[in-house]
Amino acid sequence: MSLRQPRAVWAVAFACVIAFMGIGLVDPILKEIAARLEATPSQVSLLFTGYMAVMGVSMLITGVVSSRIGAKRTLLTGLVLIIAFAGLAGASDSVGAVIGFRAGWGLGNALFIATALSTIVASSAGSVAQAVILFEAALGLGIAAGPLLGGILGQQSWRGPFFGVSVLMTIALVATAFLLPATPPDGPRTSLADPFRALRHPALLLLAVVAVFYNLGFFSLLAAGPFALPDFGIMAVGWVFFGWGLLLAFTSVVVAPWLQRLVGTVPAMVGCLALFSLDLLAIAVLSSSQAFVVAGIVLAGAFIGINNTLVTEAVMGAAPVPRPVASAAYSFVRFSGGAAGPFVALKLAEDVSVGAPFWFGGAAVAVGTVVALLGSRVVVRALRSAPAPHSPAEADAELVGDVA
Repeated sequence: MSLRQPRAVWAVAFACVIAFMGIGLVDPILKEIAARLEATPSQVSLLFTGYMAVMGVSMLITGVVSSRIGAKRTLLTGLVLIIAFAGLAGASDSVGAVIGFRAGWGLGNALFIATALSTIVASSAGSVAQAVILFEAALGLGIAAGPLLGGILGQQSWRGPFFGVSVLMTIALVATAFLLPATPPDGPRTSLADPFRALRHPALLLLAVVAVFYNLGFFSLLAAGPFALPDFGIMAVGWVFFGWGLLLAFTSVVVAPWLQRLVGTVPAMVGCLALFSLDLLAIAVLSSSQAFVVAGIVLAGAFIGINNTLVTEAVMGAAPVPRPVASAAYSFVRFSGGAAGPFVALKLAEDVSVGAPFWFGGAAVAVGTVVALLGSRVVVRALRSAPAPHSPAEADAELVGDVA
């Protein structure tokens, strides 16, 4: 990766780091928000559910917006929305308001991250591969740093992480506005109907359905993890999910390509889904041991990172449609369908037991594994007929919804 990049590239890359922090930023402060705002675990779970649901639906409009107003204006619009809604969430005094503003943050995130990669590629010096590596580095750093920043700022106040993101994104907004050249819209305009037409292709639809069950497990882990660690304070939870994020970032870029070359995309994907399901079920069985819960959460980062890259590789070749259209269709289904996971998981934690969310998540991922196994021939056939295979890292970066 060349470090001699235009300042515009570094401005967008910095903003990417902050945007991807939003995935795990609230994890360390979930228990604190519940205590301070007198909310139940299932209520604070809506910080994930609302955010993911709005981001999923918003993926349908990102191509429509950017193809009409251009990449720079789309990026700036997304940044402004994140700044506003993150700040408003931090200033709120009720859990309902925080949930609503966090959902608005999801809209801004969708507009920003769906446009960021193409902007970095267009503005960077060097090859496309080098630009993708830069984007992957920003992505991994943001995922890992989110929980840590949430823990550091959350020790002062549960409002700190929200205000922190708002301030950092303001810096990114100014840098992007002044350093990124104008990018007028080019190419054909996309419509809201295009992603739905893409889902007519069996392989893409099958992968989207698999991803719904996978996300039910993924989001359940994020939401229920802190509540399964009752003796852990804000900073301790932040460190746990920092380790989770580091392993996720490392395996998505380094391990997944090696595994794909070794056994192939679809077999590796099915195997990784099965291992993730077993990991969640093991946490459920041993949820009384906080040490084991920590180990299970961190280990899950490896399975999630590998699976993100492998599923993305499959999605990119699953349908003969433009990549942005395939990405919008897939992201819409997986986020909208999987968004219910956190709420269901923490409702089970309230009414059943601390291990119940992990039984639910593990069972959901097991269903996704079976669907992937039964539909593997459909996916393999689609991949064989795809025009030109992508490297897993490049494909993973193109379909940024996989890790947002």
